[in-house]
Amino acid sequence: MSKALDGVRVVDMTHVQAGPVCTQLLAWLGADVIKIEQPGQGDVTRGQLRDLPDADSLYFTMLNGNKRSLTLNLKTDKGKHILTELLRQSDVLVENFAPGALDRLGFTWEHIQDINPKMIYASIKGFGPGRFEDAKAYKTIAQSMGGALSTTGFEDGPPTSTGAQIGDSGTAVHLMGAILAALFQRTRTDRGQRVQVAMQDSVLNLCRVKIRDQQRLAHGPLREYPNKQFGDTVPRSGNASGGGQPGWALRCAPGGPNDYVYVIIQPQGWAPLAQKIGRPELAADPGFATPEARLSRLDEVWSLIEQWTLQRDKWSVLEALNEIDVPCGPIFSTKDIVEDESLRGRGMIVDVPHPVRGSYVTVGCPLSLSDSPVEVKRAPLLGEHTSEVLRELFGSSDDEVKALHAEGVV
Repeated sequence: MSKALDGVRVVDMTHVQAGPVCTQLLAWLGADVIKIEQPGQGDVTRGQLRDLPDADSLYFTMLNGNKRSLTLNLKTDKGKHILTELLRQSDVLVENFAPGALDRLGFTWEHIQDINPKMIYASIKGFGPGRFEDAKAYKTIAQSMGGALSTTGFEDGPPTSTGAQIGDSGTAVHLMGAILAALFQRTRTDRGQRVQVAMQDSVLNLCRVKIRDQQRLAHGPLREYPNKQFGDTVPRSGNASGGGQPGWALRCAPGGPNDYVYVIIQPQGWAPLAQKIGRPELAADPGFATPEARLSRLDEVWSLIEQWTLQRDKWSVLEALNEIDVPCGPIFSTKDIVEDESLRGRGMIVDVPHPVRGSYVTVGCPLSLSDSPVEVKRAPLLGEHTSEVLRELFGSSDDEVKALHAEGVV
């Protein structure tokens, strides 16, 4: 079966996380992603956080599946020539170097347009134009300056980074969307374009509701927040849902670090929930019967429910509350996730064979297209496809490939 992006070739000049996640998504959708790497070194993450000696790290393998690796020394004239010809035959260039890095190699946007007017040149940077545009950024810096850290954590604690990689992987998803839009627009204009996404901007987009609440503060306290005091900025609110319906993480038996269940109380769910926890009288009690009444005493509400959840494990709570249509979710540890049969059954947790590492576990593709099924393949070894790409795209002979190797070009 054909893939959604069959026929699209992507030159992947990304490294670490944000860029590689974007290009891996494109590869999963069927694009031919050719990852350009420095001979003898490769993407720095091949050796970072390594758990096995002399094997590519999980950091690398889990972010670079379904790609081909071409080693290329861009400090040589022949290396630059090969890249030029590759750009001429490709559709998308993706990079996340420090600002100006490709320009210094001679590959400015204007030059790339001359090489291939249909090229979509996509970049991830830490910040957009302005006073921070030349500053270096990491995922947590993007969280810091995009609104995530100041609004994550408990009221009496410090700003807290989220475990979700919203600064890197979140930016990657934004860039993928922009690339796909540019590819679609090209079908009408027959022209490429410059595509840029800033990490700070992507995090800010994911913190949109906090900017909503910043404006609401002008009209008084945020009643759905558990905080007792409000200043002139949106406070950290622990595990509050931040939406129209109150929610909280409640302790369960046997009391381990992830023995919690997150419960949401919808208006229609209060009566059956009160019945389930053995307090049916609360359904008609004026102090608890309406959302407005409960909002002013949420600490007491959660304490009452938690007295019931503490007598059960999180899986039993899930089953019991699902029976009465109360939204809830057990807190999944990473071990729970890797072992979950439903995630494995639909290909979100995948065992991938590797010629050096052996089998490793990775997260599958979250995008499900009925006519473009995804087969998750392993990440490439360093330079694994160099000869293949040179022969396929440039018609290089075996002797020519050997000569390029000998000269340190590839």
